[in-house]
Amino acid sequence: MDNHNDDTTPIVPIHYNLEMGSLDGRAVIEFEDESLVSPAAASISTNKNSFHEITHISAATSAKSYKQHMRNSVIDSIKIVIFSAKINILMPLGPLAILVDKMSGSHGWVFFLSLLGIIPLAERLGYATEQLACFTGPIVGGLLNATFGNITELIISIYALKSGMIRVVQQSLLGSILSNMLLVLGCAFFSGGIVFYEKEQVFDKATASVDSGLLLMAVMGLLFPAVLHSTHTELHFGKSELALSRFSSCIMLVAYASYLAYQLKRQKNQYIPVDGGETQTEEGSDDEEAPEISMWESIIWLSILTAWVSFLSEYLVNAIEGASASLKIPVAFISVILLPIVGNAAEHAGAVMFAMKDKLDISLGVAIGSSTQIAMFGIPFCVVAGWVMGRPMDLNFQLFETATLFITVLVVAFMVQDGTSNYLKGLMLVLCYLIVAASFFVHIDPSSIADKPPKPSH
Repeated sequence: MDNHNDDTTPIVPIHYNLEMGSLDGRAVIEFEDESLVSPAAASISTNKNSFHEITHISAATSAKSYKQHMRNSVIDSIKIVIFSAKINILMPLGPLAILVDKMSGSHGWVFFLSLLGIIPLAERLGYATEQLACFTGPIVGGLLNATFGNITELIISIYALKSGMIRVVQQSLLGSILSNMLLVLGCAFFSGGIVFYEKEQVFDKATASVDSGLLLMAVMGLLFPAVLHSTHTELHFGKSELALSRFSSCIMLVAYASYLAYQLKRQKNQYIPVDGGETQTEEGSDDEEAPEISMWESIIWLSILTAWVSFLSEYLVNAIEGASASLKIPVAFISVILLPIVGNAAEHAGAVMFAMKDKLDISLGVAIGSSTQIAMFGIPFCVVAGWVMGRPMDLNFQLFETATLFITVLVVAFMVQDGTSNYLKGLMLVLCYLIVAASFFVHIDPSSIADKPPKPSH
């Protein structure tokens, strides 16, 4: 018995010590007999170490991949917004205009370079607005398009109003209406008629008639102050005209807000094709494209582009007078013809593109819809803004400009009354715009820009 105990008892402590050593010393001793180590203990130890290693590795990897993803996202966004459009080759002309202004002060070159530099910015503003509208839905998207669709013209007008160039504000807004209704719509009709020369393109004439009615209302708002001033029948000379303009502007803003609410409530899109539900569904599916940039990227780009347009517009407005003298071009021609063409560059390209795809309803929404926004929102907004800024901005656009707008609205209203278009109608509208441009080239503005009020002292 004793021999048996002596032979066996030492074995148990040895096994015990070896097992404790393997657990406390993190398995320093390697057993020849693997059955002596508990499989569960070995599995727990291995899994615990592996879990900590995997956690550290995954955390480092995720942080690194997140930084890499953000870097790639920024690079991709810049590639899409800045380098995807060929027209963006004109973007360096903006900084070049500022450099020329600082070094030489040549107003002609500053005006020309800043004018060209704003064109791609206006186009990219429209692109960023469309991308943001993909995330906001049709209602908010319509409001965004109404707000940013003519943001370039409004920014230029606010800077000109701040500088006391009231006639530049009036003529640039008037020129934007004329450019959209005659040049943009005419090119859309002409290009669509050439592509689809075998048939007449159709559009919703009911909605176009509503826009034409609003434009006639805007003409009425501009006509009465001009006639009141020309006939010298004001109750209080110089005051009644301004008071009437401000009152009419508030009424026009209410009318435009009602029109916008009506359109958004009436239908998802401003213009619905007249070919029936099947065509509408097909076109709707074609128009629903996936956004190329995220919502926050769209907001950031809108902010950056708007700030850059605002900064560059100041140089553009300040160079108008000098450019008119150095280039021997009337200020009226610069304000009515050149400035609106820059602001409407993106809309012009979009209207032509949609017309060539036989989506003429969208082209009318771009051309006539934009004219309605300027006439019923842009002009009254500038009058109210001038009221706040202490500038006597009114609706007296002089008889020559008001008569031009009145005749233009009548011509376009007759063109769209039957709900069809062809290349001949487009050619007629473009030729009408050439007549208007030539008229303003030989027009002498009775209110000289040199007589502008002095800038307020700070």
